[in-house]
Amino acid sequence: MQKTFKLLLVILTYFSASSCDDLFEYHPNQIRLDSDERNLTATNLERLQKQQPGDTLRLIVMGDTQRFYDDAVDFVKSANSRFQDIDFVIHQGDISDFGMTQEHKWVQDILKDLKWPYLTVVGNHDLLANGSKVYQQMYGPLNYSFTYGHTKFVMVDTNGREYSFNGKVPDINWLAKELAPQQGEVWQQAIVVSHVPPYDADFDRKLEASYHHALAQSNMVSLSLFGHIHNWNTDYLYDNKILYHGTTTVKNRGFTYLKVWEGGYDIRRIAY
Repeated sequence: MQKTFKLLLVILTYFSASSCDDLFEYHPNQIRLDSDERNLTATNLERLQKQQPGDTLRLIVMGDTQRFYDDAVDFVKSANSRFQDIDFVIHQGDISDFGMTQEHKWVQDILKDLKWPYLTVVGNHDLLANGSKVYQQMYGPLNYSFTYGHTKFVMVDTNGREYSFNGKVPDINWLAKELAPQQGEVWQQAIVVSHVPPYDADFDRKLEASYHHALAQSNMVSLSLFGHIHNWNTDYLYDNKILYHGTTTVKNRGFTYLKVWEGGYDIRRIAY
């Protein structure tokens, strides 16, 4: 009995001296992030603002990494070896498959090897379980915008189904305000980036018309980007004013190379 007690004491002492948090995963929905895995949106925006934008912006657009880790690794290798002059990368959501912290960490561990900053928009899978809290702690706000050179990028949560189609997502009022230039702002055009496109069944159908109306009436948007559909799709869905461009998943081993200049853009589908 005494030997058993001493053995138990040794084991407890060992685990006390070691970091139990590093040894055990208590629950798949818990949030445990290292300091360099927090506030990645702000971190990457800080990197981006240190760059000098040219007259033509060059972007890579990709997404829907989910559990396709090997394909994501190959994406990074392909992008890094193929291009030298990219400004930044956009991940169009569904970073994770089940909204778990570890999934986000795995993808960050892959994408941190990109040569350029990357910015994200939240996907419907990223909101599963405890995913909303994970995303906000790891990246930042679900809706945000930033200006780079002559273009404003508006990143908006359009995952209506995950909010039971409550008529509040996407936030049309916030979107319309972001697309109205304020005094002192110098951007000349805007690109709206979402995960779910407005025609999709996961988009709140009550807000479909008002979403497109907000983009069209601003007279600042001619291009909107999305993911979610795991395929390519490029179309003027409602009129001839705004092109909606969908980028396929990394599982299909493709991404978009996007060049943007004042008043225009060029879209190329890249296979790797």
